[in-house]
Amino acid sequence: MRVAIAGAGLAGLSCAKYLCDAGHVPIVLEARDVLGGKVAAWQDEDGDWYETGLHIFFGAYRNMRQLIGELNIEDRLQWKSHSMIFNQKEVPGTYSRFDFPDLPAPLNGLAAILGNNDMLTWPEKIAFGIGLVPAILRGQSYVEECDQYSWSEWLALHNIPERVNDEVFLAMSKALNFINPDEISSTVVLTALNRFLQETDGSKMAFLDGNPPERLCQPIVDYVRAHGGEVHLDSPLREIQLAADGRVAGFRIGGIKGKEPQQIQADAYVSAMPVDPLKLLLPEAWKELPYFSKLDGLIGVPVINIHLWFDRKLTEIDHLLFSRSDLLSVYADMSNTCREYEDPNKSMLELVFAPAKDWIGRPDAEIVAATLEELKRLFPMHFNGDDQARLLKSKVVKTPQSVYKTVPGCQQLRPDQASPIPNFFLAGCFTMQRYLASMEGAVLSGKLCAEAVSRSSSGQPGASSQAAMAVV
Repeated sequence: MRVAIAGAGLAGLSCAKYLCDAGHVPIVLEARDVLGGKVAAWQDEDGDWYETGLHIFFGAYRNMRQLIGELNIEDRLQWKSHSMIFNQKEVPGTYSRFDFPDLPAPLNGLAAILGNNDMLTWPEKIAFGIGLVPAILRGQSYVEECDQYSWSEWLALHNIPERVNDEVFLAMSKALNFINPDEISSTVVLTALNRFLQETDGSKMAFLDGNPPERLCQPIVDYVRAHGGEVHLDSPLREIQLAADGRVAGFRIGGIKGKEPQQIQADAYVSAMPVDPLKLLLPEAWKELPYFSKLDGLIGVPVINIHLWFDRKLTEIDHLLFSRSDLLSVYADMSNTCREYEDPNKSMLELVFAPAKDWIGRPDAEIVAATLEELKRLFPMHFNGDDQARLLKSKVVKTPQSVYKTVPGCQQLRPDQASPIPNFFLAGCFTMQRYLASMEGAVLSGKLCAEAVSRSSSGQPGASSQAAMAVV
C-alpha cells in the first residue's frame, strides 16, 4: 500500500520506517530543505551547527531507543553521568546535584532526592514524597486524572510548600514545555516524574554525538529508501484534496525552488505536521467534526534557542544544566557534550530561552544581550573584572509555535492517530500517546500511526491507539 506522509520530522520519519517494516511503501514529503522538523539544524558560514532546540535523550525514551537500536546507531548517543545539575541562585557560579546511585528504581531516585540538602529541606522532601505516593501506586491512570490541575495547583492540593516550585520545578516545567509551573498541566510533570521514579535509568540523559538531521534523521531516510520508500525535501503540502465520498483523493504539493507543483496520490495519507499548520490546511468539510474541531485548543508554544561561541572555556561540565533563571531554561556547553561540536579551548553554549512569549518578537541582539546578563550570574569568574570572556558570534533560532502548550485540559483535546476519515491519519507528539510533547512522543506517535494504517489496510476495525499503547 502506498502511504503519503506530510512532514519529515521524527513523527513522519518514524511512521515511514514502521510502515516499511509492515510491507508498505511510504512517500515522505517535507516542506523545508532540511530533515528533522523540531530537531532540525543548519550550518553557518563557518561550518558550525546551530539547532532548533537543545535535544536531550532520556533513558525512559524506550521507543526512541528501540528505533535507534533498529537502525544500529546506538553508539551515537553519548550518555552522561546519572545526575541532574542545577545552578544555585544564591551562590553564583556554583551547582547543586541530584546524583542517582546504582540502585534499582525507585530507590535510586529517592536516594538522589534525599541526598541533596542544598535545595530542599527535610520537611519539604517528606511532603513532596507523600504527595507522589498516588502517582507511584496508581500509575498513568492517576497521572491522566491530574490534567485538570496546573502543577502549582497540584502542589497546593497536597500541601507541598511553594518553595519546592521555586527551587526545583520552575526549572523543570520550563525544560518540559517552556512554560511556568502555574501554566503547565500537572499531568506533564507527573508523567516525567513517574518514569524517572519507576525506571532505573529513566532520568539518565544522553546527547547526540552530532547534528540531528545527519546523525539521527538521515539513517531513517536511508532505511526507508532501502526498503522502497521515498523521501522528498522542498515539497510543501498545499491542499488536502477530497473525493466525492469525503475520503482523501490526493495531496497537492507546491512547486518551490524551480520544481513543478504536483499531485500525490496514494492509498492512505498521513499528516505528520505540527498541529498549527495542520489546522490551516484542514478542508472546510472537516472543521465541524469534533475530532478536528478540538484541535483549535492545541496551540504551539513559542521557543527561542540561543547559541553563543566564546573565546575560552567557560566550564568543563559535560552535562545538561538547569539554569534556575527567570529568562533561561536549560543549557549545555556543547563543546563538552557533543563529539561533533567538541573544542578543547573554546565554549559553545546552547541555551533555551523560556518562557519566550514576551521575547519572540524582539530583535536577536536584544535577546543575546539579555542572555549575556544572565551569564554573569552563571559564570561570574568569566564575566566580571578586566579579563572577561569575549563573545565570538551568536545564532538565535526562533520557533513561534513549537510543541503544543500543555496547559490543564489539553489531554481531552489530543486526537487518536486514526481519524474519522477512513484513509487519513495523524502522527505528531500532539496526538494521544503517553509521552506528551517530546522526541519520544513524536517517535511513539509515528509507530502508533503506522499501526493504525496497517490495521486499515487489512480491514481490521479501527481499534484505538490507546489500546495499542497498552502493548507498546
